[in-house]
Amino acid sequence: MTQPADLLDDVRSAALARLEVLDVEMAGLRLDRGSESADDEHDPEGATLSGEWSKLAGLRAATVAELADIDAARERLAEGTYGICADCGRRIPEGRLLARPTATRCVACAEKAGG
Repeated sequence: MTQPADLLDDVRSAALARLEVLDVEMAGLRLDRGSESADDEHDPEGATLSGEWSKLAGLRAATVAELADIDAARERLAEGTYGICADCGRRIPEGRLLARPTATRCVACAEKAGG
């Protein structure tokens, strides 16, 4: 099995790379939105730019939340509680941690919790 620290480092690096790309895209879109018209209502490209901004902002927020989850998992790893279900206290299966390295619940407890 991949070591948990390595796996968390890999997913954190990937999330940071996505965040960087999103920030660049949002900066470019900010320039596009402000360069000619801030009036989306009368700008034929306005709805498209607003929709794209909304999409990028949502993706960025999700990535920031993912980074917080990864950092919390790294803290659990340092504390020795990584891989322990927060609800029942049993070990979280290796396969679940490979698929969801930030998991805080075993499969049974996650199903009970609705996620």
